[in-house]
Amino acid sequence: MKIALVSPYPPSKVTLTEYAYYLVKHMDQNADIKEIIILTDHLEDNDEYVLEDSLIKVKIVPCWKFNGMMNLWTIGSAIRKHKPDSVFYNIQFLSFGDRKIPAALGLLSPWFAKLSGTPSVVLLHNIMETVDLSEAGITKNKLLTKAYNAIGSILTWIILRANVVAFTIPKYVEIIQEKYGAKNVVHMPHGTFEMMPEPQYSNGIVAKKQVMAFGKFGTYKKVEMMIEAVDIVRKRINEPIEIVIAGTDNPNVKGYLADVQEKYKHIEDIVFTGYVAEEDVPRIFQECTTSVFPYTSTTGSSGVLHQAGSYGKSVVLPLLGDLKELVEEEGYGGAYFDPKSRDSMANAIERILVDDAFRVSVEKQNYRAAAALSMSEIVKRYVAVFQKLSNNKTSKGSGIESKEMMFI
Repeated sequence: MKIALVSPYPPSKVTLTEYAYYLVKHMDQNADIKEIIILTDHLEDNDEYVLEDSLIKVKIVPCWKFNGMMNLWTIGSAIRKHKPDSVFYNIQFLSFGDRKIPAALGLLSPWFAKLSGTPSVVLLHNIMETVDLSEAGITKNKLLTKAYNAIGSILTWIILRANVVAFTIPKYVEIIQEKYGAKNVVHMPHGTFEMMPEPQYSNGIVAKKQVMAFGKFGTYKKVEMMIEAVDIVRKRINEPIEIVIAGTDNPNVKGYLADVQEKYKHIEDIVFTGYVAEEDVPRIFQECTTSVFPYTSTTGSSGVLHQAGSYGKSVVLPLLGDLKELVEEEGYGGAYFDPKSRDSMANAIERILVDDAFRVSVEKQNYRAAAALSMSEIVKRYVAVFQKLSNNKTSKGSGIESKEMMFI
């Protein structure tokens, strides 16, 4: 079958590129998929995408722009031109823009694809019902918050016009089913990007302690408290600890990391890596002692958690509902902290760095959890959905109800 994937793709700076990269890699290896057309955004300065030689079934078609007003039509035109059997959307609410109208127009695309006769499957990484708009950098105004939530409900209803809408967190499925009466929503686990050979665990010996945070920072991912917490731990244990901030600003908060770098220039051993290319991701994780999640809220499942697990790394996690639920359901472990308390974060980091037996047990637990849900297995589940939609297309052209997913 031929699949069109609508998603940002590396080296695009729009969110979810990393998930798309590994999704495509494992789709390319699936025998039931014969061709993959990536319908992605135009790069800055109209730079060209370069595919890895190993991706033999893949073609990249830049056909939309972040904050572009014509995305609904240009994506639709690309779908009609390439005639996929199904179109798969790897998106969140701000995938097509951080301005209201272009963001909303882009989110109409799955419904329009379905209306034009191409079955559409949406993987929606967040839902408005659980997003803290203030922490996400969207608005702190109470009236605007109500307005955005109302608009979010309308957009969710529109997205649910697709044939199938998948979520990586089971609670999201329950919320959407209860609020919207949706019968075409399903749970699809996030999956582990790339399983590495099981590492040689530290066995209580760490030559160099390094605390790392990975992602796009400035909204609900903020590193000030982490820097201060590590500095507290340094003084407590009287050992050098390197701090690595791996990633870039969130597009909504440009200049955030530059401001942080200036504010904490008096603190030694802080490394700001900037953009991390896919080929450098293994090194970033392998070199760290632990990965810290300096989150004040969450907007869905965490790719960083699954990456840490695939490299057999311990994690320091905030006590937040969605993330804690995901951790427990998928079998991960770590040291928890109160996201509002610097001292609580310091205690969690110190426990990981000092309690060698605990750290190694968490490393092993996280590797086992990551290995249990590989991305190749998740792709097989999506292929089953595409095949069922293809079969339904010739009969009634409907979606797949949640109860029908039990056997997929």
